[in-house]
Amino acid sequence: MILVIDALNRHRFGSVLDDMYKLRARVFKDRMGWDVKVRNGREFDLFDDLDPAYLVALDDDYQVVGCNRMLQTTGPHMLADVFQDILCGEPPLRSATVWENTRFCIDTDRIKRKNDGRSVSYTACELMAGIAEYAYDSGISDVISVVDPAMDRILKRSDNAPCDYIGKTVQMGKTKALAALSDITEERINRIRAFAGITGNIFADENTVAEALAARGKGPDLSPDLTDYCDQQISDARTEKEREAALALQRTLRSAFSTQPNCDA
Repeated sequence: MILVIDALNRHRFGSVLDDMYKLRARVFKDRMGWDVKVRNGREFDLFDDLDPAYLVALDDDYQVVGCNRMLQTTGPHMLADVFQDILCGEPPLRSATVWENTRFCIDTDRIKRKNDGRSVSYTACELMAGIAEYAYDSGISDVISVVDPAMDRILKRSDNAPCDYIGKTVQMGKTKALAALSDITEERINRIRAFAGITGNIFADENTVAEALAARGKGPDLSPDLTDYCDQQISDARTEKEREAALALQRTLRSAFSTQPNCDA
């Protein structure tokens, strides 16, 4: 199932976002060796501060097994501000109906450990279908994705081939990068679904997810910056009194996050 997290509901899913940042660190830093910044086991960059939309793949236990990030191209985004060499001097796309898709990854280890019939490829296709359906329902006409050649091959094998490419393929650190453009149409959505045998609604009900997380003691959590701050205060405590004060601050902040208004109410 796919959970959509954006600026309106992110206060409800801090623990999911935290697990997502940890997954990104394991995939992009540890497994792929990308030059990304990791703090306390979490990969988080300046584009995460711009209120993007996240599509997070969850398994039946509501554990994070995949994710991606979608950001409007009218403001800062990776192709314009990090991977501009791909554009060969051409201006980046700027349109309210063209969004950028980045940080696509799958927790292959967890999926293989669970052995519940869900394959890595199915999860990847479900996430790709989620991207296309979310975009289609939001009036987004095209999605630009900065991918490496391996991901480009996955798109093609999944009957989700890009309709075009922008700029050229360039070397970026240990890997190559290219910009793939996908038109968002019902035909594309149907192709992805047919390839993977996906039927029915793939989007999770956020109230159901929030209730399930709360039942497991994984309700709203802090942002990465506040998490880092609290962790540092606890680590720097020199006496038991200072440590208790730092823990009390952490509890107070978590309580404040959990009582933020629910826009669905």
